[in-house]
Amino acid sequence: MLVHRPPVGALTALLSALILAPLAQAQAGAWEQCGGSGWAGATTCISGYTCVYSNEWYSQCLLASTTTTTTKAATTTTTTTAAASTASRTSTPSGCLTVRGSGTKSGEYSTIAAALTALGSTTTSKCIFIYSGTYSEKLTINYGGPLTIYGYTTNTGSYTSNAVTITQTQSSAQAGSLDASSTVNIVSANFKAYNINFVNGYGAGAQAVAVTANGNKQGYYGCSFKGYQDTLYAKSGLQYYSNCYIEGAVDYIFGKAAAWFGECIIASNGGGYITANSRETSSDTSWYVFDHSTITAASGASVVGKVYLGRPWRVLARVIYQNSVLTNVVNAAGWTTMADGATPIFQEYNNSGAGSDTSKRHAYFTAATSAVSKNTLWGSDWQSWVDTSY
Repeated sequence: MLVHRPPVGALTALLSALILAPLAQAQAGAWEQCGGSGWAGATTCISGYTCVYSNEWYSQCLLASTTTTTTKAATTTTTTTAAASTASRTSTPSGCLTVRGSGTKSGEYSTIAAALTALGSTTTSKCIFIYSGTYSEKLTINYGGPLTIYGYTTNTGSYTSNAVTITQTQSSAQAGSLDASSTVNIVSANFKAYNINFVNGYGAGAQAVAVTANGNKQGYYGCSFKGYQDTLYAKSGLQYYSNCYIEGAVDYIFGKAAAWFGECIIASNGGGYITANSRETSSDTSWYVFDHSTITAASGASVVGKVYLGRPWRVLARVIYQNSVLTNVVNAAGWTTMADGATPIFQEYNNSGAGSDTSKRHAYFTAATSAVSKNTLWGSDWQSWVDTSY
C-alpha cells in the first residue's frame, strides 16, 4: 500500500514514483489470495474479479458476478457490491417449520427434536428454521426426503454471526459408539445445514463427536463444529463444507466421505492431527480436499509446530491441501503414521504460510502437480445438490 507523505523535493518524488508504481499496479489473479492476517501481497484483483472477505486470515479474488461480501485486505477495509450479499436470516422462510426455544408461539416447536418428529415419514422437500438459542439436545436426523435446516443469523455468508448452538457432552465410551456419541447424527441424504453451531463439549480424554455426517449429498454452509477428539465424522457419501469453522485436536476430521472443505477455518485447540481418513481400497472414492482454507490455532491455543495435517486411519487414506494458508501451527513433517503398512496419498499444492514449506515432510507426502476440482471429486453433476451461491 502506498503511503502519501508531504513533498520532499522533485527528485525524491520522481524516484519514489518510479520505484513504487509497479508495486501499486500489482494485482492478484483469478482465485488468488488478496488479503488476510499478515498478508503482504496484492490487495486488488484483476479486471472482472473482486477481493472477497472469507475470514480474518484469508480473502480471495472471485468473479464479481458470483460473490458479494465485505472485503478486508491487509491494511484497508472496503465494501464490495457483488451479487451474493451478506444477508440476514432472522425469520422463518416460507413453508418451514419453526423452532423457538424461548417464548415458543402457537404452531411452533420448543425443541429441534419435536420439529424433526413433525416432519413425518413423507419424502417431499422440507425445511426447519431455528431461532436463536442454545439447544441442549442429542439428535438423529433420518428424514426420507430432502431437508434443510436454517439457523438464525445476521450474516448468512459466514459462521461468525451464528446464533443457534446444538450441544451435549457425551463421549463414545459413554454412548457405546462413535455415531451414538454425536450431538447430531445426520443419516439423511440431500441434507443442508445453514449457520448452525454443533458442539460436543466433552473435552479431552475420549472420542466425542459433534456431527456424524452419514448420508449422501450433504452440504454445510456457514456452520461451526467444535470438539476435541473426533469432532467431525465425515463418514460417507458426497459432502460439501463451505465457509465453516472446524475445531479440535485429535483426528478431528475423520472418516471416508468424499468431502470438499472450501474457504473454511480449521483450528486446532491442542496438539494432534487434523485428519484421519479411512479410505481402504483403490476403488474407494473417499478423499478430503481442503481448498482455499486456513489451518490455524483456536483462540488461546499454543500449538505452534504441534499440529499434523493428517495420519492414515486406514491404509489408503487420501487427503490434499490446496490453495490454502498453512500457519506456523503445522509441524515441519506435515504428516505422520497411524495404520500399519499404510501407503496413503497425502498431497499439498500451491499453499502459503509459515507451515507450507514441504522440504522436511514425512515420507508419506507427495507433491501434487495440480489442484483437485469438484468434478474430479464428485463427478460432473455436483451442482445439482451443492448450493453454488457459496
